[in-house]
Amino acid sequence: MRKVLIMMIFFNCCFGIQQSSISEETRPNIIVIFTDDQGYADLGIQNQLEDVKTPNIDLMAAKGVTFKFGYSTAPQCIPSRAGLLTGRYQQKFGLDENGLIPLPLEEIIIPQRLKQAGYITGMTGKWHLEPNRLSHIWIRDHMPLLAEKKLNKGIKINPSDIPFSKKIPYMPCDRGFDECFQGEMINYLANYDLDGNEIQSQFIVDKRFRIDVQTQATLAFIDRNHDKPFFFYTSYFGPHVPLESTEYYLRRFEGDMPERRRYALAMISAIDDGIGEIRKKLKQHNILENTIIFFVSDNGAPTKMLKKDLPISYKLGAWDGSLNDPLVGEKGMLSEGGIRVPFILSWPEKIKKGIKYESPVSILDIAATAVSVAGLTVPKILDGVNLIPFLIGNKKGLSYRFLYWRFWDQSAIIRGNYKFLKAGKKEYLFDISTPLPERENLISKNQNEAKRLRKTLFKWSKELKTKGIPNKLNRSSEWYDFYFE
Repeated sequence: MRKVLIMMIFFNCCFGIQQSSISEETRPNIIVIFTDDQGYADLGIQNQLEDVKTPNIDLMAAKGVTFKFGYSTAPQCIPSRAGLLTGRYQQKFGLDENGLIPLPLEEIIIPQRLKQAGYITGMTGKWHLEPNRLSHIWIRDHMPLLAEKKLNKGIKINPSDIPFSKKIPYMPCDRGFDECFQGEMINYLANYDLDGNEIQSQFIVDKRFRIDVQTQATLAFIDRNHDKPFFFYTSYFGPHVPLESTEYYLRRFEGDMPERRRYALAMISAIDDGIGEIRKKLKQHNILENTIIFFVSDNGAPTKMLKKDLPISYKLGAWDGSLNDPLVGEKGMLSEGGIRVPFILSWPEKIKKGIKYESPVSILDIAATAVSVAGLTVPKILDGVNLIPFLIGNKKGLSYRFLYWRFWDQSAIIRGNYKFLKAGKKEYLFDISTPLPERENLISKNQNEAKRLRKTLFKWSKELKTKGIPNKLNRSSEWYDFYFE
């Protein structure tokens, strides 16, 4: 009996469980819509560009909250996804960048926490948190023979070198998701089909346009689970390259423009249609009012500085057609163009319409918010905050807190309007509240503020798995020479 009690205490501490007075009927459903490489400018609600068409997302924003200063935790896919789902700075468990490790199995993610509150959980689309051929640290630790045969000899590792059996423990349906339709392009690992039938976990080939398939997987999940509290993660693989679209969406964007821009707009339009269908489905089941929807991108658009309009057939890294206007920089940088992203929240039953929130928020806040509204105590291990009290007037703004970044040879910290950015030995202080942020380096005008932020940033870096702040600019030097010199 004593052993059982000790285990219960340990379990509650880890997952942040408490006896809740919130009934199952009043707990909101939660949907997180995560786009891939979508720049800050590419929503109509941002009022930056005239060619983008996102009426459904704009309507959701008009009925909810638009965060002017919404941030990802990294300007790259894998670490930002790890930050979102764990609610922790990913540098604390060593997932600083792509190509290091998969999401560690000991890290608890949103669906694992919400299942303890009685939620049914599901996902579709891009996962990207399992071992891959670039996970050299993991390969050395878990596949020493492969490391000896290829890695140590400088031989390229192929995706097929890592058996699927080694990946299974890291896949979403082994990480707290009850129902999965996981996949980026045409191959989906699924335990339900698009008609809403439960199936044995298997790979399904669907050659239709990937955005439409991922929308259909979301709708099928809602049909299956609308009568109980649920959490769903719609991880659209777009407008990330390789670019693709059907003529149905391309026809919406005629006229003289780069072809890569046309395809990005078409993919974003498909996502927008999908969100319209998701909201319509929620309304059909009479659960739209009590469903929280987050819409956010994983990082800024990769413009590759010159926005070259390479042929759509070019499948490697290139400009994906998305834009970060009026922000400086792009994916891979800790400038605003790399980390400030589209960020919207809707909860019609609780949140007033049309809020424009201007204190900095982070994707880390999504986990803390989800845990709290589910009726659980937010564990101290989480680095985000529950956003809801700040949006309904119960708490003052979030300008008091610090947000942190470290990526490659860059690091940054924000508090209120000020951002201290360090790229190697180059240091910048910016007022991010200006209409054209990061155009004027204020470090010589406000040395005291820069000193305070630098000291706090260095203190935070000592909490990370790999401690310290980079002091040499190498991988990012070309970007900083182009954007800041």
